[in-house]
Formats: sequence, structure tokens, C-alpha cells
Amino acid sequence: MSAPLVSVLIPARDAAATLPACLASVRRQSEPRFECIVVDDGSRDATYQRASAIAENDPRIRVVRHPVNRGYGAAVWTGLSTGTLEYAFFTDGDRQFDVRQITDLIAKLDEGYDVVVGYRVDRKDNAIRIANAHAWNWLIRTLLHVPVRDVDCAFKLFDRRVLQGLTIEAGGAMFSAELLARLQARGARIVEVPVRHLPREKGRSSGGNPRVIARAFYELFRLYGKLRREAASAAR
Repeated sequence: MSAPLVSVLIPARDAAATLPACLASVRRQSEPRFECIVVDDGSRDATYQRASAIAENDPRIRVVRHPVNRGYGAAVWTGLSTGTLEYAFFTDGDRQFDVRQITDLIAKLDEGYDVVVGYRVDRKDNAIRIANAHAWNWLIRTLLHVPVRDVDCAFKLFDRRVLQGLTIEAGGAMFSAELLARLQARGARIVEVPVRHLPREKGRSSGGNPRVIARAFYELFRLYGKLRREAASAAR
């Protein structure tokens, strides 16, 4: 297939220290042809200013700003909805992934898949975080029947057509689970690809925050009930 046109989304909050290098990695890619959308989710540092300065010198880059923090999922969905090209890809701005591996995901498009999901190999997190992730992924597979082993891996590629008309309610840590569950219910063809996971250079993840965890479980069980009601209604 010819080189696809890809909207590259980078959600960012307080990422001024790592975002410029992340954008430099994206800009060095000769393929795929891309536009890059940075969504600043209410940063308290110079994330927006640094991204905007880079965008001024590169017409492929756009910056969208949430004046207040709306949550990781909301930032990703803003970017996915803002993109205009035939495929949509997202990764985080903390440089824990090698953006060059997007070519591994693109290769799966030629095999007829609609959604390509990375899963982290040799994950560079502490043992407690890895154990929690295993338990969370098991719960998502069991309750929502999402056929992936690393639902929250921030390295995903979508055929934009499967996103059209989709409504995602989760704005926090449940975003990826809801997105994949709804795409699975639509009959989207989903495949996984291994991706390298790199040590965090600066900053820290908010995934262990008790409020983030509590919100994720609330959104999980609310979505579980809603999907069951929708399935029952469709079967009548």
C-alpha cells in the first residue's frame, strides 16, 4: 500500500521538559506523511508555549489547548477528533516509546486491520505498577471482553473510519478501555504489536494517584452496566 496519511496526536500536561524532544522525533520521520496535533491539557508549566513555538516553524504541527485540566482521556479524544487524515495515531509526550516503531503498526494496516494496539515488552516500571497493570488488564478483558493484553499502552493506530460517530464518555484512565470496548462492539478488527518501553526521563506518572484509581473503577463499572443494557436492548 502507498504511504498512509497519519494524524499523530500527543496529549501533554506539564510536559515542557520532554515534549520538544518528542516532537523532534516525530518531525524526523520521512514516512508516514503526517500532521501532528499537540493537546495541552491545562498544563501549569511552559508546555503550551514551547509547543506553540515549534508549531510556528512547522506547518505540520498544531496545538490545541484545554484551559483547564480535563483528564488524559479527554485530551486524547480531543486530538483524535481534531485530526483530519485517514489514520489516527497517539502516543504520550514523555518519550517512553520510540516513535519510529509507528512503522510496525502501519505494516498491519495492509493486512486488513482497523485498530493496531501496542503492548509494552520489558516494561520499565516498578514491580508494584506492573502487578497492578496485570490485574487491571485482566479485569478489562473479563468484564469488557477487550481482546488486548495492555489496554493502556499509549501507542495505538486507528483507521479513522472506525472512529466516526463514536461517543466516548470516560475522560480519565478508563478512556482506552472504553474506546477499545466500543470499537470491538462495532466489529472493528483489532490486532496487537509489541513495542519497546523506555525508562521515564523526567516527571512522573499520575496513574498511581488514589483519585485517578477511584475514578477509573467508577467509570469501569458504570461502562460495564451500560454496555450490558445496550446489548440487552439490541437483542430484543
